[in-house]
Amino acid sequence: MRRVLIVDDDERIRHTLSEVLKKSDFAPSEAQNGLQALEILKRERFDLILLDVIMPEMNGIETLREMRKTDSDAPVIVLTGHADIATAVEAIKLGAYDFLTKPPQLSKLILTIRRATEVSELQKSVKQLNTSMETSLEWVFGKSASIKNIIKQIRQVAWTDFSVIIQGETGTGKSVAAQSIHNLSKRAEQPFQIVDAGVIPETLMESELFGHERGAFTGADRKKRGFFESANRGTIFIDELENMPQNMQAKLLRAVEEKKVYSLGSTKPIDIDVRIITATNADIKESVRQKRFREDLYYRLSEFIIILPPLKERVEDIPFLVNKFLAEASIELGKQTREMDEAALEILKRYHWPGNVRELKNVVRRAVLLSNDGAIGPEHLEFLVHDGRGDKDALPFLPLKEVSSVAAKDAEKQAIGRALDLTKGNKTKAATMLDVDYKTLLTKIKEYNIS
Repeated sequence: MRRVLIVDDDERIRHTLSEVLKKSDFAPSEAQNGLQALEILKRERFDLILLDVIMPEMNGIETLREMRKTDSDAPVIVLTGHADIATAVEAIKLGAYDFLTKPPQLSKLILTIRRATEVSELQKSVKQLNTSMETSLEWVFGKSASIKNIIKQIRQVAWTDFSVIIQGETGTGKSVAAQSIHNLSKRAEQPFQIVDAGVIPETLMESELFGHERGAFTGADRKKRGFFESANRGTIFIDELENMPQNMQAKLLRAVEEKKVYSLGSTKPIDIDVRIITATNADIKESVRQKRFREDLYYRLSEFIIILPPLKERVEDIPFLVNKFLAEASIELGKQTREMDEAALEILKRYHWPGNVRELKNVVRRAVLLSNDGAIGPEHLEFLVHDGRGDKDALPFLPLKEVSSVAAKDAEKQAIGRALDLTKGNKTKAATMLDVDYKTLLTKIKEYNIS
């Protein structure tokens, strides 16, 4: 039963309203003035408040102001005499849901209460949904200021039908962002079709996007639906947009403008209702300037642009993402790896992450596989220092004392060799990079017979 607090200094009115509310399946409570109402609200929560305007000690307007300073978000219906309409209007400005003149018509009172509580419950549901969405998106992307801005943009554009370009380096989560937009949209129950323009041969792209009829070309032994037709009423996500050939850009533009596609071998148009989200690793505006991408198509697809920051620009997200990937990898690999120590985490923070979040996930998975004692330490990240994968210049440069504990003698030797390569043999600079004194470096060079 919805709880209603009646605030009125007239006992007879309180009693009458209480009886009417009980008959309409509400649970009434009473307060004889504003001060008592505020004390009750400190202890209890209500679904609605009926508030008289003219009361001794503290009138309804003053009471309403104080209520808004508390945690109470219950809708307020103000009860006022005919001569106090201006005061009631002031109450509305302070956030009251509505006002009724005294004595209120009881049927109208109950109807107004029902509407107010329904609106309030809807607002609470929306607020909870927004909080839930934000929490779930933070779990996917992170909690840094830059990522919170991305989450805000995703939520803003999701409920529209705007076409969206998501721009960012490889591994920053463009496909995840696209899926999130679809999941939060009014098309969420409809198809989400993924097209990777980077892997489809140019000769097959038109057929893949728009479909073909039987006999349209050699080997077309049956009719095939294209990605656009399959995504009808839903969302189509075209990844690696920058790899789309010029001739296909023109055909895509036609499909976007006409909201129709033509399968190969047919002159009959197929109506489509599709939201388009695209992703690119390149600066698409620069591609337009260099005439590699059609300007008119760009303006059709770029109603909203989201630029995902690389992981190296949001290092503060690394600890959060590490904990997330630790949990996922532990379940996947059936291990009880619970944490990563500070020394290991510092290694990850120093790394340049050319592969971004995707690379971090793979590194954590590999570290979990290597660990056996429930925690990941620097020794489990040895491969980042010396296994030779990726761009060596992007690898973290560790103080030599950390390398020694991490990777033993061979890693130490490789770290010294790399430092000398980068400094073109300048031992003083190499010692600084390795965080050791010059004499120690000379000793190590001699020990490992490094030329």
